Amino acid sequence: MMSAADLPDTIAVFPLPGALLLPRARLPLHIFEPRYLAMLDDALKTPHRLIGMVQPREVPGSEVKRLHAIGCAGRVTQLSETEDGRYLITLSGMSRFRIREEVTGFTPYRRCDVSWDGFAADLGPVEEDRSFDRPRFLDLLGRYFDAMSLSTDWDSLKEAEDELLINSLSMLCPFDPEEKQALLEAPSLTTRRETLVTLIEFALRGGGPEEKMQ
Repeated sequence: MMSAADLPDTIAVFPLPGALLLPRARLPLHIFEPRYLAMLDDALKTPHRLIGMVQPREVPGSEVKRLHAIGCAGRVTQLSETEDGRYLITLSGMSRFRIREEVTGFTPYRRCDVSWDGFAADLGPVEEDRSFDRPRFLDLLGRYFDAMSLSTDWDSLKEAEDELLINSLSMLCPFDPEEKQALLEAPSLTTRRETLVTLIEFALRGGGPEEKMQ
């Protein structure tokens, strides 16, 4: 089993608003901008093939987008090229990380020195949520999907393991970037599920930006 000591101190980061990657989950990405094609090319030359997904932060008065302190690194596990030079890739979530500092250099993409401390569970076995009330959760989810005009394969959801179910919904549901960040930073699967339920209930109440600020 991989440990934090096996992971690099510096990784490329991809600041993509609303794109959430979680450990042991998979995130499909469409790579077409020249700087990110260079990022992918460089990542594929390394033994770990890691790219760090991180949420950008809007800072009033600043033209440079800051980065949230915590992101999640994924390994490039699938790749296909289109006829016009774009790439369709899949990142498999490895571990969350904390940004120490951004590295300045000559790459067209952003790179950061990172710490893997505090995220040992990400590299361990699948997490369980022992207090998970699945029937109640699926009932709530059904009302949310109806309200948002979303569709899904309910049979697959009912059979999915706790972690796969909770993490997949955290990644796929149309939450805003700050809400996605809260799901990422949840310290355990149980906490992530509780956060997910809170966000779903909030959406069902029709909460708006004014309520979020309170």
